[in-house]
Amino acid sequence: MLPLLDLWIDPVARDGPENMAVDEWLAETCDAPVLRSYRWQPGWGSFGYFVKSAELPQWGVRWVRRWTGGGIVDHRSDWTYTLFVPNGFGLAEARGGLSYRIIHSALAAALRDAGTAAVLSGVMPAAAGGECFRQPVEFDVLASDGRKIAGAGQRRSLSGLLHQGSVATQAPVAESLAVMLAEKVVARDFSPDPASIRRMMESRYADERWTLRC
Repeated sequence: MLPLLDLWIDPVARDGPENMAVDEWLAETCDAPVLRSYRWQPGWGSFGYFVKSAELPQWGVRWVRRWTGGGIVDHRSDWTYTLFVPNGFGLAEARGGLSYRIIHSALAAALRDAGTAAVLSGVMPAAAGGECFRQPVEFDVLASDGRKIAGAGQRRSLSGLLHQGSVATQAPVAESLAVMLAEKVVARDFSPDPASIRRMMESRYADERWTLRC
């Protein structure tokens, strides 16, 4: 478990580029682990860094490319969260499969506490892009009937581990997830720097060259 975790229930419903920029801002500025629970403005979907834009389905949504990996996600009916863990904490330095399993084990426990049957998937073939909830990968969260109900993308940087997760429910379990991840949880409000967010949006997430890069 993490010794300490800041929990931010972000009250602002943001568009795709801004949501991604806020997550990157957390990764640039936070020196303690933080869990962000957040919402989207209507009509957004996201896709992983390595997904080809030509693969995007015709869902009638606006798209933003994530900084993390993973597949294609429709954010009109899910709950999303981001966990950032700075370097120096064991979870940030764990191998990808291990950190994914630890975080999703905590998420499955939080979902069970909320009354949703949830287990981790076993060995699965690697998935390259595609629609996230149609392609379980190892250590994704599954319902009792085998349907995938939670997945995520990760990225490691010089700052630490960024984990962006999506759960097929509109009922957040942020507080319970935080308790499963950390010995001590502190509720905090963050105020992302507008100039930094604008810079990240203009140079990356709101730039068509970034969205359509491959």
